[in-house]
Amino acid sequence: MKRKFLRHMCMFALLILLGMGCVSYQPVSAQENAADVEEGVDVLAYGPIHEAFAETVSFDPEAGIVVSKAPPEAINEIPPEEKPEGDVEWIPGYWAWDDDRSDFIWVSGIWRAVPPDMQWIPGYWVRSGEGFQWISGYWAPEKENETVYLPEPPESVEAGPNIIAPSEDYTWIPGCWIWHYGQYAWRPGYWAPMRTDWIWVPAHYVWTPRGYIFVGGYWDYTVEYRGVLFAPVFFGIGFNLVHGYYFTPSFVIDLRVFSDCLFWRPSYNHYYFGDYYDARHYRRGIFPWFSPHARRHGYDPIYAHQRWKHRKDPNWEKNLHSTFQERRIYKEARPPRALYEPGKPHQKPMVSKPSEYTLKEPFIPVKKSRESISKYKPLSKNERMKIQQRGKQVRSLSDERLKQESSGLPPSATSSGKSEAERVNLPKSPISSKPERQRSTRTAPPVRYSEPQTNPTVEPLQRRSYGVSGSSSKTETRSTTQPKSRSGSQPGGQTTTKTSPSGRYSAPQKPAVQQPQSRVSGVGKSDTGTKSEGRGQRR
Repeated sequence: MKRKFLRHMCMFALLILLGMGCVSYQPVSAQENAADVEEGVDVLAYGPIHEAFAETVSFDPEAGIVVSKAPPEAINEIPPEEKPEGDVEWIPGYWAWDDDRSDFIWVSGIWRAVPPDMQWIPGYWVRSGEGFQWISGYWAPEKENETVYLPEPPESVEAGPNIIAPSEDYTWIPGCWIWHYGQYAWRPGYWAPMRTDWIWVPAHYVWTPRGYIFVGGYWDYTVEYRGVLFAPVFFGIGFNLVHGYYFTPSFVIDLRVFSDCLFWRPSYNHYYFGDYYDARHYRRGIFPWFSPHARRHGYDPIYAHQRWKHRKDPNWEKNLHSTFQERRIYKEARPPRALYEPGKPHQKPMVSKPSEYTLKEPFIPVKKSRESISKYKPLSKNERMKIQQRGKQVRSLSDERLKQESSGLPPSATSSGKSEAERVNLPKSPISSKPERQRSTRTAPPVRYSEPQTNPTVEPLQRRSYGVSGSSSKTETRSTTQPKSRSGSQPGGQTTTKTSPSGRYSAPQKPAVQQPQSRVSGVGKSDTGTKSEGRGQRR
């Protein structure tokens, strides 16, 4: 009897185990005890920074880079089990192109404090006539329920201030072309007071296959208050992205990269972090964030704020240049491109003549610890499920944007010589700021700047392309034919390139209110050895 009872119990247990194999579990549960780094997944200590974390501003935006290899399907991504305290949202990652690997890497999702009154419009890859092209994401006003596509703006005539700053607490906000009654009119730059905990992102344009989108100026948080950046990863050849796979990032980018090893790539509308000190990266158009050459292409809000923050330190920018030159010459001084193995003792960099030159210990841009973030709170399973659902909505918005921007042609001039803007309804983004009544006092932004009126005496100039000379293997901005679809592939993985003049067109100009004549630094001090560059004409 006892033996029969034990036999029945064993059969019952076996049936339970077999039944468990048929139960459908949510991906969240399966990931809770996952290893920090899965086999075949390389955590990178360099790469592009998520567009939603730091948006770049180009004076003359052009079409995104084109690569000949099709991006993989977007992977399912869920955040870690904890989130930083405060009003932060999870924004999913996306595929980005890595020149050195000639392959795609995954830019991990981020925790982001959404800029007040803004919503995130994600970017996407699209099939073009010459390969696959990246269309940048951008922050749009939350209250706007339609997208306005405009004709190509004239070439920017911004060249810096022509009057001294009211005080060292002010910085120069660049001018911009404004769509005004069917044509463009120049709105000159102006001096504006800086804020300690806020960064002003000036008005600019975003290129799309259907036309240019105007993004008005807005307040954003300083880098330390924006949230958490996770390191990009590369899925190796042996790694199989099977259907139903979920990825959870675990390594954090140290936000000190924004003052130590930050770079800017105007042709890709991305910031980069890590080791991009080799000369080949400069030839590809990846410039140090403090480089005067980079500032010719656009305005760096992070640099402008950091320069204002260190306005009383006369050696601040000099030290940035010295550090860059040291790392350019001595590879041992550069940040590592791969993570150090756990438990492996750190080896100090060695040089050929240590007696003549002593290097600092290299900065490690990626870490596992979260010591720089004050407080975290756990995420419930329900919260993680909601985040997954919002992630799907973000993908749907990206697909909807792809569909709309691929179906129409850019605005063209009418018989009267004027162009018409095209308005298209776009679904509201699931990533948007909280209503004003729900914000804390600290998250209330300053009052918007009072921007000057447009100047009708500035004559528009025809746009020209300005890239960085290099061989055909280098990634450059390139205009393409009308996109077809996201699917399909072409052999190889090299990028297409366009060679264009390194300098900008110069034209004589006369003095005008707020119009630049000679370059003055962003804090009211003259830049020695720097000459102004005429970039506009008067009627």
